[in-house]
Amino acid sequence: MKKQATAALIFILSIMLVIAGCGSSGGNNGKNTEKPGSSPSASSESGSSANTAGNKENGAKEEVEAVSGASELSYTPLDQLKDSYDIIIIGAGGAGMSAALEAKAKGMNPVIFEKMPVAGGNTTKSSSGMNASQTKFQEEQGIQDSNDLFYEETLKGGRSTNDQEMLRYFVDHSADAIDWLDSIGIRLNNLTITGGMSQKRTHRPEDGSAVGQYLVNGLVKNIHEQGISLFVNADVKEITEKDGAATGVKVVFNQQDEKTITAKAVVVTTGGFGSNMDLIKEVRPDLEGYVTTNQVGSTGDGISMIEKLGGTTVDMDQIQVHPTVQQDKSYLIGEAVRGEGAIMVSAGGKRFGNELDTRDKVTASINTLPEKAAILVFDSGVKARVKAIQQYEKMGFVVEGETIEVLAEKINVPANQLKTTLETWNNAVKDKNDGEFGRTTGIDNDLSAAPYYAIKIAPGIHYTMGGVKINTNTEVLNKDGKAIPGLYAAGEVTGGLHGQNRIGGNSVAEIIIFGRQAGVQSAEYASAH
Repeated sequence: MKKQATAALIFILSIMLVIAGCGSSGGNNGKNTEKPGSSPSASSESGSSANTAGNKENGAKEEVEAVSGASELSYTPLDQLKDSYDIIIIGAGGAGMSAALEAKAKGMNPVIFEKMPVAGGNTTKSSSGMNASQTKFQEEQGIQDSNDLFYEETLKGGRSTNDQEMLRYFVDHSADAIDWLDSIGIRLNNLTITGGMSQKRTHRPEDGSAVGQYLVNGLVKNIHEQGISLFVNADVKEITEKDGAATGVKVVFNQQDEKTITAKAVVVTTGGFGSNMDLIKEVRPDLEGYVTTNQVGSTGDGISMIEKLGGTTVDMDQIQVHPTVQQDKSYLIGEAVRGEGAIMVSAGGKRFGNELDTRDKVTASINTLPEKAAILVFDSGVKARVKAIQQYEKMGFVVEGETIEVLAEKINVPANQLKTTLETWNNAVKDKNDGEFGRTTGIDNDLSAAPYYAIKIAPGIHYTMGGVKINTNTEVLNKDGKAIPGLYAAGEVTGGLHGQNRIGGNSVAEIIIFGRQAGVQSAEYASAH
């Protein structure tokens, strides 16, 4: 027991700051066990964009191994499986666990099936934070924000192609989602900013660390305390139906035993398809060869299962490429690094664009460079404000220099040019006027506190904006726009909310807001049936 506790503590410390929605995929390296005393945990933000099959295989293996012992105290032993539940939730990411908690609060008996060996999905990889407007934490810190402004900036970021009804619901319920998390012990009161936003509305843990692992830990803890059944290594293969209504699932446990479990309602929270390179090549052949930040379970299973029931999809070709990805490990370098003051330079040591423009525009600016890669440059002040950088250091991504000149030599950038670039930037911060590229956010602090740091990055596949079509009640819609009875979905498995580009911090908000709604609505349906 002592060894288990020590291992759990080491695990927590090593991945608490993990960077980058929710998902589920094959992979089995353990049975459903329950070990009180271990820690809850589980799985979205230079070099070329190529990735070999070998690297992909190794990355998948490393990822599963890295989290294979997580959350075991909260996983339900297989001998406790029942033949029927009120509500079945497929996928144990942020959306799925939020749905389960709300369904339980409504008096339902929900169950969660997660095909990976651990809970969390892409939620664990979430980095910068959770966007919300008109929150109590903004008010406490004197930040004047509004739901209307949040709506307008998100709509602009999505190139006005967002589902506006979904977007309206999203922004209007964002503050309530922050309050709900706070009420269950998940406090996000440290505020920063992401690209495309004009106000600090990105909520993160109090210490400024990455939001993902903190959020997953808190949700898993609540799932355990509420006595909600959560089975891992539980790969749902099919959603069953009768007379057009969802009635349950066929699920394979530990890659061996298939069982049919019935329910009054089914909620699909399986995440996107950012790791399904075959599907990505089908809908976006131009993205072949890019690395992906997604966990290996993000394969689009939920989308295909829903399509078989007549559900329709939207925006499937809208795939977000994130501008700042460390290429060797396909690892997202969170937007908070730029939000807290970092700049990007080319191999020649010059800035080449507004670092906090929307992700699609920043990616496009990097791809105009001959090397199609860039370097994040920041100082010790940024490092102190973004705790995730400690994790980047442990993984070997960060280059340090006691002076600008030393850093320039280490990253093979002309020292005189890099020094000039930083001097120009620091003057822009002082004057609050970026005359070169018009950056207006993330300019509260200059880059003058030695030592200096750099991370080489390039774009990588990060998020799939497309998915199944739902309404604001999270009901899955068919091709005629009618709801499929008893079938609900939330999170990255759905499409339409983000339009053609997602704003950083909006995916975490989405999984909580619509995950909760799916729990409430499926509970109401189950109560009536």
